[in-house]
Amino acid sequence: MKADLVKAASEVIPDQGILVNMLSRRVRQLTLGHRPLVEHVPGLQAADIALTEIINKKLTFESTFGQKANEESAKVVEFPGVIVSKKRAA
Repeated sequence: MKADLVKAASEVIPDQGILVNMLSRRVRQLTLGHRPLVEHVPGLQAADIALTEIINKKLTFESTFGQKANEESAKVVEFPGVIVSKKRAA
């Protein structure tokens, strides 16, 4: 990883824990074959691509710390029942 990219990404996401988690998840996605959200030079490492995406604000996060869950978000929706018939062996 390039130090200048880490510094610039730290300015966008000041919490280091969140930055590390976002970076590791995005690197995993990129290594599995997901397309980068920014244009990059060929041969750039996945971590540098992920940092560039964070710097360009293509990746964001939303903190839910301290928020109380309202009834609508906590509402459980029942999955429709499935009837499976078993065939008896002859």
